Amino acid sequence: MQRTITRVLLAVFGLVEAVVGIWPLVSPAGFYQDFPGFRVGWVAMDGPFNEHLLRDFGGLNLALAALLIGAAVIGTTAVARLAAVAALLFGVPHFLYHLGHVSHFERIDQVLILVTTGLGVVFPLVVLLVPGRRVSRPATP
Repeated sequence: MQRTITRVLLAVFGLVEAVVGIWPLVSPAGFYQDFPGFRVGWVAMDGPFNEHLLRDFGGLNLALAALLIGAAVIGTTAVARLAAVAALLFGVPHFLYHLGHVSHFERIDQVLILVTTGLGVVFPLVVLLVPGRRVSRPATP
């Protein structure tokens, strides 16, 4: 069984991914212009608008969200670790890309982009490293 911290991390990370997944599906142009919402233009500054790419990105983030939230609900360590591996397979290349492509942003945006994409690596690593909760076996008479 998972520890409570693992379930919380999976649920929070899943909810964040759900927002990042739904937004470009509902409004690809809005996501392109306004992501992340509190600072604008992170996506727009990185290249021309591509609705197909944004809808694919939204769908994949929504799928990742379903896996993360599902793992939190199911509650087993094996499923949590599977979800963490899936998140790392997305998060590591995403972070590495941004690590080398932030020079055209303002300094505050550089920091925010690297911190937020870095969390996409740190959260799943924590889920992988937190040991599962031991299930005690009933004493035999």
